[in-house]
Formats: sequence, structure tokens, C-alpha cells
Amino acid sequence: MLAKRIVPCLDVKDGRTVKGVNFVDLRDAGDPVELAWQYSQQGADELVFLDITATHENRKTTLDLVKAVARQVNIPFTIGGGINALADAEALLNAGADKISINSAAVRRPALIDELANTFGRQFVVIAVDTRAVDGKALVHLRGGRDKTDIETLDWIKEAESRGAGEILLTSMDHDGTKDGFDCAFLKSVNDQISIPLIASGGAGTQQHFVDVFQQAGVDAALAASVFHYGEILIPDLKQTLRTSGVVVR
Repeated sequence: MLAKRIVPCLDVKDGRTVKGVNFVDLRDAGDPVELAWQYSQQGADELVFLDITATHENRKTTLDLVKAVARQVNIPFTIGGGINALADAEALLNAGADKISINSAAVRRPALIDELANTFGRQFVVIAVDTRAVDGKALVHLRGGRDKTDIETLDWIKEAESRGAGEILLTSMDHDGTKDGFDCAFLKSVNDQISIPLIASGGAGTQQHFVDVFQQAGVDAALAASVFHYGEILIPDLKQTLRTSGVVVR
């Protein structure tokens, strides 16, 4: 059995790590370079860095900050935010990214997934999907959750996989920042219908929530932010709890 992964996420705005609830009411969570170093030392399996306003502000991810974080970590490092073309992805690869995460740009032009996978390999391409329930349907949202689409989440994830996505990072906007637990039922329904790794995001509040999402949804990785940033959960403690619960971790 492949080991499950614990993935801290750095949501970065104006050079600082921030965290909100349901994608709004952002508050400062620290220096991303310092946090990246801490997580690398603590035993995080991967790190995700999302420049959360790059797409909304129609700009590229800040390369200098990416380079500074990359120098501090010795674990796989995924970058997202403002990636619209192969050249953007190549610049991030050269700055130290192991993988890139795209969201809005892929929905606007799905062929970008094919181009990235064909150029850099599937393992380089993470498709981030922000989903929210609207009138009983799970719908894809864009631009940091600001724009609702009419695209059903599962349909989009299946298309992304068919085009060459190597992983799906699925964030439940309804659960994000609530600390009430992951959306295990929906995550399981998605995971059962795809064959690429699924990273769960949105809702982590306790160590038990991580146990639940691995045991109930069978996801490959669980991502969280504030519980790590504010020291509410320490990664070594979390991994010990997972081991005790029978979840295989590194």
C-alpha cells in the first residue's frame, strides 16, 4: 500500500501566508519561507504554495518568493497561481517547483492540461478544483472561489484526468477553514471514479479528521493550512496518530 501523504498548504497574498474561512476573511499566518522550512523539518511529505490572488489580479506568481521557499525545503513542492501558459510553468519549474497546480486557466482552456502533460509529464500537472454545492449540485468555482460556473465538479475532474492531469487537488469551499472535518462522502464519490491520486482539502480541524478522510474516502493525501500554521496540530503527532489508527504514512 502506498503511504498516505500529509501536505501543508501556504496560501500566499502580498508575500505573507494567509488563511480564511470559506475563502474569505483572510488573516495573517506568518512568513511563507519560515513556515516552509518548519514543515520540511517536521516531516511533511509535500508542500503546496498557492499565490491566491495571482489569477484575480491578472499577474504571475512571484518567482523570487518561490525561489526563497524552494531553497528551504527538501520535499516535493507544488506551486499554483496565475499559470496560463507553458512558459509560466517552465519559469516555476526553473524557480524550484516540482509540480504546478492550475485551476481557472485549465477550465477556461482545457487543452492547457494536454500541453503541460505532453511537455513536462503527467506527474508535473496537478489540477486544483474548488467546489461548492449549489442547489444540490457540486459546481466548479474559479478565480479563488469568486466565480461560479455551471460545470459539475465530477465531470470536470474526469475530463482533467483524460487530458493528462497527474493529480487532483479538490477543495470543498463549504468546508474550507471551518475545522468541521473534510467532506468525506463527496471525496469518496470522486475518488471511486478516478484512477489518479486525489488530494483532499478543506475542513481539517483535528487529528481525527485526517484519520477519517483516509479511512472513509480513501484519498491519497490530505492538505491543511491553519491547523498547521497556528500550531494546533504538529505533523509528527499527526503521523503517530495515523499510524496508531492503521493508516500507512512515511
